[in-house]
Amino acid sequence: MIIKERLKQLRKLMKQHHMDVYIVPTSDFHETEYVGEYFKARQFLSGFSGSNGTLVVTAQKAGLWTDGRYFIQAKEQLAGSGIDLMKMGEPDTPDLLDYTVTECEENGIVGFDGRVMNAKTVLELKQKLESKQGKIAVKYDLVDFIWEERPALPMAKAFSLDEKYCGQGVKEKLAAIRERLVKENADALLLNTLDDIAWTFNLRGFDVKNFPVVLAYAYISLHKAYLYVKEKKLTTEMKDHFTACGVTVRPYEQVYEDLPEYSEGRMLMDLGKINYALYNAVTNQAGIIDQPNCTQMMKAVKNETEIEQTIEAHVKDGVAFTKFMYWLKTNVGKMEMTELSAQQYLENKRREQDGFIEPSFDTICAYKEHAAMMHYSATIASNASLQAEGLLLVDSGGQYLQGTTDITRTMALGTISEQQRHHFTAVLKSVIHLSKAVFLKGCRGMNLDILARGPIWEMGIDYRCGTGHGVGHVLGVHEGPNGFRWKIVPERNDSCILEEGMITTNEPGIYIEGSHGIRIENEMVVRFKEQNEYGTFLRFGTLTVAPIDLDAIDADMLNQSEKAWLNAYHRYVFETLSPYLYQDEIDWLKHYTRALS
Repeated sequence: MIIKERLKQLRKLMKQHHMDVYIVPTSDFHETEYVGEYFKARQFLSGFSGSNGTLVVTAQKAGLWTDGRYFIQAKEQLAGSGIDLMKMGEPDTPDLLDYTVTECEENGIVGFDGRVMNAKTVLELKQKLESKQGKIAVKYDLVDFIWEERPALPMAKAFSLDEKYCGQGVKEKLAAIRERLVKENADALLLNTLDDIAWTFNLRGFDVKNFPVVLAYAYISLHKAYLYVKEKKLTTEMKDHFTACGVTVRPYEQVYEDLPEYSEGRMLMDLGKINYALYNAVTNQAGIIDQPNCTQMMKAVKNETEIEQTIEAHVKDGVAFTKFMYWLKTNVGKMEMTELSAQQYLENKRREQDGFIEPSFDTICAYKEHAAMMHYSATIASNASLQAEGLLLVDSGGQYLQGTTDITRTMALGTISEQQRHHFTAVLKSVIHLSKAVFLKGCRGMNLDILARGPIWEMGIDYRCGTGHGVGHVLGVHEGPNGFRWKIVPERNDSCILEEGMITTNEPGIYIEGSHGIRIENEMVVRFKEQNEYGTFLRFGTLTVAPIDLDAIDADMLNQSEKAWLNAYHRYVFETLSPYLYQDEIDWLKHYTRALS
């Protein structure tokens, strides 16, 4: 097996460098959630293709740590590889760093590429290794010696996001960042997170699939701003604009050489995001202020221009998805149709929309039991033929110049079981309960999560993921620090206080292994409701515009308040989308947005 051979080669290199353990995370130099082809070292070594996972290799063993979204997928993809699946969050699963220390010999060495491990994790590992007087080796990308046909780093041209889409210029954003620096008694901010850099400089690109960013670093002081990026990616106009904004463009790799020169004074950085090699290049580490990047909250709270543009993006996306749903429901059982052909049809409909850039993530088009895998990805080998029966779950989205969308609909293609109908309606109730929430300012997603999980918990069922995540503006479809989750998960940055202007998904679900999966997902924006003697009350406004399949609902399970919400939502869907549809599509949509009594 090719995976076993690659592990054998890695172990040979480990022995040459006297390493007891080698760690391969899912990461690039920027702690990006979804990484480009060059950085898929963990997938290359393990065969596991999920977006989250860390491989730990010793002379005799190997383990792959991943979260509940990928347990089923990882079990299948790791079969026969000799790699043990380590289910994160399960009581019998050891902590990754504790396991690493246990496997390290006395006075041993743990190796990894310091550019793909964040400083916080490495500092914790170093502290734990002291019990064995162990050391770390951070300058070796051993996978690079094995990966003979490794893809090159991307070189596609970047583009500027016009202020008519984002509402604020580079000068304004730099001024706002400097105000934050003064408040924190800091002299500079070091950024390596691609979405923060893209937001700050209104810079977008194609260096990461489905995530319109450019590989770059940034250093912003009270008087200077440096953008480290490959200059060939920038047009002359872009470079001139940066110069006019007081931004100096420097070569991408030069940041490691320049950092020692910037080490005077107090420097803000997020050690949970900064890669260890960058941290190690700072000579005045005593002057480091470890806290979340101030840009994180600044970009999470969308301004009115961003919200207005995002609403427009959702109308375009709703037109595309509704045309897809019409085609699917009208033709299933009458023509050859598969998971892959269906998802391609949906992408084609999105590409017809003005301002479409690319999908916002790899589409999940999962039929019947495939949908029980939360992050299933159809392949030629797994590609199921769609028939006029059962449920199809489609989780998809688009990157538009106007904004980023993320929508899930589960649709009945024909006859479904009573259990499936019961589960579908329970998920719908969960979506409605959270959508209708009114809450005091100061609440976090954790305070509201029970509204979504309640109807599902009452059935003795749970879903092993958050209820929702923040969404960027023409940026990452997953964006912190807002989200919905019933407990704090340290590695997930999604538990902040909800602020007016934040956009978060609402996507509860039920997943029954070997049978079916159901998820309904809308994006919502936090809006002001009222202020009185009790405080400031906030509410949610639903952004997603697409029908929820009435064919899968047990109307008797819904109370009048829930029916009223669904009827009002479907009335909005019809009124918003019908002007963009053909007459046969309008007639179909009228039926699928009819009021329930």
